[in-house]
Amino acid sequence: MIRLSVDSTGLARTRFVVSPLHEAANTLMPDGLNPRTGPDAWAGRARRVLRRENLELLSAFALDQAGGYLPDFLTPHPNGPAPSLAEQLEAVHTTRPDRVLAELRAVQVGRPEARLQGRALPEAVRRVLDEQGPAQLARQAAEELGRYWELAVSPYWAGVRAALDAEIDRRGRVLARHGAAAMLNSLTPDLRWADGRIELASRFEVDLPAPELLLMPSLVARRVVVVLDPVDGLERRPTLLYPIERPAAATELADPSLARLLGPTRAALLAALARPATTTALAAQHFLSESTTSYHLGVLHRSGLVSRRRNGREVLYQRTTRGTDLTAR
Repeated sequence: MIRLSVDSTGLARTRFVVSPLHEAANTLMPDGLNPRTGPDAWAGRARRVLRRENLELLSAFALDQAGGYLPDFLTPHPNGPAPSLAEQLEAVHTTRPDRVLAELRAVQVGRPEARLQGRALPEAVRRVLDEQGPAQLARQAAEELGRYWELAVSPYWAGVRAALDAEIDRRGRVLARHGAAAMLNSLTPDLRWADGRIELASRFEVDLPAPELLLMPSLVARRVVVVLDPVDGLERRPTLLYPIERPAAATELADPSLARLLGPTRAALLAALARPATTTALAAQHFLSESTTSYHLGVLHRSGLVSRRRNGREVLYQRTTRGTDLTAR
């Protein structure tokens, strides 16, 4: 059982975050993939990048069994509600050598008192550490994460981000209408909040104060995870990462090959247009200006991939048969 004591100040500081690198790192753990988005969906296809590219550290860190520990420096603690990928990669790149060493030690020995099992350092990790040192290991990890993101995650991110933001909006409405306790208890049946304490069913044994709690929705994760720093003396705020279902109205996720053909923005817009949508709605989903969205829709329309029709004061766009055939390849 994981127990986190949250006083009124901690509850007031509790907030939602979206983390690009946490979502990317979740795809490195095949046992943890959300069956609702599944190994045949974008997360499974993203993971196959590891087999094609020379990403030796990420391949080595990819976990084959549930319950292992992925070093925390690979997923920097979010400093704001939605850190950029560049900010997070820079944090990985500049990780202090002592932190790298401490977390690699945690990989090896685990935390027996919390029932976190250790495991041997992968050969590729041990080689870089021995030959080049912890600072270079962090730099190489950042470079590999950037490459992995570019090839495996970036083509899908607009749709993923839209789904995560829609989830946060839904939880915000629960919070506004029913209060913080109801919102926390609605996240998952495995979690219970009452009398100033969060309890989460888990095979780990943890009992800690939480001066604040970060709530991190994930389209990829299979199960609820409380992210706690297992290294003594290196602390970060507890993060509760929980799986979501992609709403029916959320953006569809474009295949990487389509992104290479059309460009990531047009591919994401085309994938989203399985249902009619306006320029305004698409711009909000994809975090684009309306003028940029209109420009890309115009290109897709002239190419015969989307149609448009007027509905009162609105203009609705939707994929054509040609556009649907292209997205299905």
